[in-house]
Amino acid sequence: MTFHKYYLLLPLIFLYFLFFRRVSEPTVIDLLPNERANATFYMLAQNSDLGGAVSSVTEIEQRFNHKFNYPYVFLNDVPFDDNFKSAIRKATRSQIEFGVILPDHWMQPPWIDEEKAAKGRRKLEEAGVKYGGSVSYRNMCRFNAGFFFQHSLVLKYRWYWRIEPNVQYHCNIDFDPFLFMQENNKTYSFTISTYELPSTIPTLWSTVRGTFNFPYLSTCHAHNFPDFGRKNSAYVAQGNALKFLSHNHGLSYNYCHFWSNFEIADMDFWRAPAYQAFFDYLDQAGGFYYERWGDAPIHSIAAALFLNKNQIHFFDEIGYQHDDWSHCPSNPTPQMECACDPANSFDRDPSSCKIGWDTLFW
Repeated sequence: MTFHKYYLLLPLIFLYFLFFRRVSEPTVIDLLPNERANATFYMLAQNSDLGGAVSSVTEIEQRFNHKFNYPYVFLNDVPFDDNFKSAIRKATRSQIEFGVILPDHWMQPPWIDEEKAAKGRRKLEEAGVKYGGSVSYRNMCRFNAGFFFQHSLVLKYRWYWRIEPNVQYHCNIDFDPFLFMQENNKTYSFTISTYELPSTIPTLWSTVRGTFNFPYLSTCHAHNFPDFGRKNSAYVAQGNALKFLSHNHGLSYNYCHFWSNFEIADMDFWRAPAYQAFFDYLDQAGGFYYERWGDAPIHSIAAALFLNKNQIHFFDEIGYQHDDWSHCPSNPTPQMECACDPANSFDRDPSSCKIGWDTLFW
């Protein structure tokens, strides 16, 4: 072939590098704005969590975000110090915002009877319940249950992926979970489900039942509901996941919940009237402080009741570990490069509620 014929091939070579190479090797720069969801990572942390926060960001960057470049929002009840900010900025090239929580969203509210609350704390502390005597832990649970999605730095986003200090991601995540949920009508997602400690929520279910009187959901007679239930019973979704929470149509709670230290969800759900009315009712009941109500059972109960079960998604593909509990994908591929064994996944543990979730779809 002559040089002239090679010259004629140059336009084709140019098109190859311009188009085909981009198709086969997508990068963050190649992604158009409409190829990413309106989403952020969210972490609630303290300055003392620096090492664990950097570790978690490094994990999620290596396994996922170096290709997708989603932003981060870090929130604290006091300002983050310069050392914390500098270290986090070195761990990612993504946009990062650091915010301070409003006192009204963090501190024990004025309607709480402190004498009654202190008595409840002593009881749990004497029983050896983790964080049983901690007010700050209760502040955190209340904030995550009802306020983080209202923070000024978070309001501009629709989707969030909650991460905590010292968590691990076992496998490469080569798809976008935000877009998966957005495109498949999913609202809430989880990787681990387990049982809550009954001693921390002794009146939570009776309070919830008082709002809806679950045994009568099928008939919804108005006279069966207290004021809140009469006004809000329509929020309970058709095809909901009540059976994940209760084995007797709502008469009692089986204590199953989605472990909320990992959750990817649509904040429009938390911001909507159904959840806002639900949270406000529970907040006024005082169980965050008189007992030790956690955000996990409250998020789980709301999702299970107000969503169709098909709007809740189990991310089997996302290998995740928090403390000693770990989820490993059931069928990992070589490309996922998982550093875990499916045989040791918490899903197989008697303390897991995963089997209860699966039975909803049998």
